[in-house]
Amino acid sequence: MVGSSGEPSPARRHVGELIKKFRIQAGMTQKDLADRLLMSESLVGAYERAERIPTTAFLVDADAVLNAQGVLASCVEMMEEEKYSPKFLNWKRTEADAASISAYECMVVPGLLQTPGYVRALYEARVPMCEPDEIERHVQARLERQEVLDRRPRPIVSCVVEESVFQRPVGGEPVLKEQLLHLLEAVRIRNHLTVQVMPTQRSVHAGLMGSLKLLSTREGRNLGYTEGQGGDTLISKPEEVNQLIDLFGALRAQALTPWESVELIERMAAKL
Repeated sequence: MVGSSGEPSPARRHVGELIKKFRIQAGMTQKDLADRLLMSESLVGAYERAERIPTTAFLVDADAVLNAQGVLASCVEMMEEEKYSPKFLNWKRTEADAASISAYECMVVPGLLQTPGYVRALYEARVPMCEPDEIERHVQARLERQEVLDRRPRPIVSCVVEESVFQRPVGGEPVLKEQLLHLLEAVRIRNHLTVQVMPTQRSVHAGLMGSLKLLSTREGRNLGYTEGQGGDTLISKPEEVNQLIDLFGALRAQALTPWESVELIERMAAKL
């Protein structure tokens, strides 16, 4: 992470130096490596100078291209620790291989469905304020998480979102419209993803205590995760997770159907 001095962490500098070392050993320029990995030369340079945190995909692909024999790939876990809090890191690692993922959101669009502009606007509005490089780190980490939607085997992803979330102009109306259209496209092209809207007119429903996340592993283990002003909580006790599973089932029953939800989001987007 970036410390109070604004300097990259020793871990990030170490990985940047390794990337440069293996690139030079392979007889490649930064442009050569960028061309091989279909990315910008400036981004390769930013990784080597420790200005940006290398993504998992970059470290794995660069390891193969530079014949690093697993050294760069072994840095993935170290770099993940730069991006996430300890509790969320455990969740993210389990989420990456989950059989099913569920979420109820009452304040923002689910993270797996956010656009870069929406993520950036959220962190620009954060209190206390984030530094520009920290905002980019959060955007990069959020987008990298979204790769789980398209990995194989596909996870079953179900989201229930409050209607008011789609009315709040986070980042301004153009950012919100882009977000709504992105969500609609995500649902259209992925039959393993459903989004349901909880109407504001529902006077009472099962989610009034706040947002929650659930996942099931391929081995049948269930986990829950809740977020709040006082901190985040990873829930693993079966009896507590089962209560959250029941709660999410009630939320799905109380929300609009997936088809009704798409129609409502389309109408909201058309008004922006």
